Amino acid sequence: MSRDLGAKLNSWTLEQVSFMELKTVLGSIAIAVLLFFGIIFAWSTGAQGMDQSDVIRRLIIAVMMFVLAFLIAFYITRKPKTIVQQFEVSGQMKAVTIKCPNCSGSIDPNTIKIVDGVPYATCPYCGNHFQVTEEPKW
Repeated sequence: MSRDLGAKLNSWTLEQVSFMELKTVLGSIAIAVLLFFGIIFAWSTGAQGMDQSDVIRRLIIAVMMFVLAFLIAFYITRKPKTIVQQFEVSGQMKAVTIKCPNCSGSIDPNTIKIVDGVPYATCPYCGNHFQVTEEPKW
């Protein structure tokens, strides 16, 4: 289980890193384009022979481009949140051996696979595929 889980975590981490790099590169390009055109629109308001409505329209567009560039910059520079879950057990815990319900063979805990949040094991002796359940303690 630890090798499969480690491989899944490594591939997920690589996918996440490549997505983060792609997001950063595309966001940086979008910021540069928006700032460039925002400056062009703001600069063009000083042109001679423009109506007052054209000047206001171009200033509004320039401000919108600046705001959008800063929002994208905020989005690509924010840090992901890390959630840590902790639990406390009220009594003493001990590990028990997992046995196949079909042949009572011992199951290696490293071969247990989690499918949709449910642990499943396959017996190496009889090939029985079963759900691993915890028996109540009372």
